[in-house]
Amino acid sequence: MTQAPPPPEMTFQKSGRDPAAIGARLEQWLTTALPPGADPEVTILGGIDANGLSSETVLLDVASTIAGDRRATAYVLRVAPRPEDIPVFATYDLQAQYDAMRLAGSLSPVPVPEVGLAEMSGSILGTPFFLMKRVEGVVPPDVMPYNFGDSWLFEASSSERAALQQRSVEVLAGLHSIPDAASRFGFLDPAAAGHSGETLIARNLAKTRAWYAFASTAEEWGGRSPLVERGLAWLEANLPHDVGEPVLCWGDARIGNIIYRDFAPVAVLDWEMVSLGPREMDVTWMIFAHRIFEDLAAMLELPGMPDFLTASEVKEAYVAATGVELGDLTWHEVHAAVMWGIIYLRIAARQIHFGEIEAPEDPESTLYHRAMFEAMLAEVGA
Repeated sequence: MTQAPPPPEMTFQKSGRDPAAIGARLEQWLTTALPPGADPEVTILGGIDANGLSSETVLLDVASTIAGDRRATAYVLRVAPRPEDIPVFATYDLQAQYDAMRLAGSLSPVPVPEVGLAEMSGSILGTPFFLMKRVEGVVPPDVMPYNFGDSWLFEASSSERAALQQRSVEVLAGLHSIPDAASRFGFLDPAAAGHSGETLIARNLAKTRAWYAFASTAEEWGGRSPLVERGLAWLEANLPHDVGEPVLCWGDARIGNIIYRDFAPVAVLDWEMVSLGPREMDVTWMIFAHRIFEDLAAMLELPGMPDFLTASEVKEAYVAATGVELGDLTWHEVHAAVMWGIIYLRIAARQIHFGEIEAPEDPESTLYHRAMFEAMLAEVGA
């Protein structure tokens, strides 16, 4: 058999910035941001290879004196990527992420980390950043993927996996149950960023199309993909009409972006793809993200976790948690495949930039879901 190379998430570098170098700048900023006499002291614990797609993430502790009491608080620093570090996304609205997390945490039972101080001008670290409280627990790894074996989730019992699956679907149910999402999260409508369309789903597709235009023509490595272009054409020609009320869509809705304790979510992370949209977007993404890992496991002749996060079980759990019937997921599956294609193109561009791989002659050789994507397009007649 032809073995697939390891997924690019396993090796790619996120930034050329040294996390340790930011400590002094943060201390200087916190001296003005905190009350007088706080005397902040920052201890950088290091950058982490998180499962998120684009932002830089740094673990740190901040000691400060408040009302005469000296205490240390554990934080995570989220920093928007620098253009020179080849970000995954064409634009990166950290303010929108911050606001979405703050509102989701206050309006739903979903365990969203508490966000703290923020600096959005970019004058301190070169790009905007914010602090959020650090939550302890474990995350299903991308490196190596949790279904490849040798992970705490792979080794869990069937009942423990079922509990994690159920509670993860309930995260989506909780976010989607926030009332009046269209007005409360209006800043997340793709129209706010200039993406036009008669319906919300058309505007989300316009956002994806603009993202592909960025990824396929970027100066560092503009890799076009006929597969992605076929997928975009099919999506445009088959836009759903009746998609229900808009909800807060987490975006990168997968278990690799959740911290767990005792197989229950304690922190929902990585809001860089957050948007307003139909609930099927998030549900499909959770299913499809696992399906990609399963496809890779099959290519490598690994047992994988084929009975986990299946479409039928996820949909059944979601309907039970919300009382809302889901529409057909086919359009959203193709949309997810297109977006994963764009992600892989950008990850390849980053790997080329950091000298991890040579630029391939065939850009689509970097699409690790290529066979699955081709079969999907053939099935829908694209």
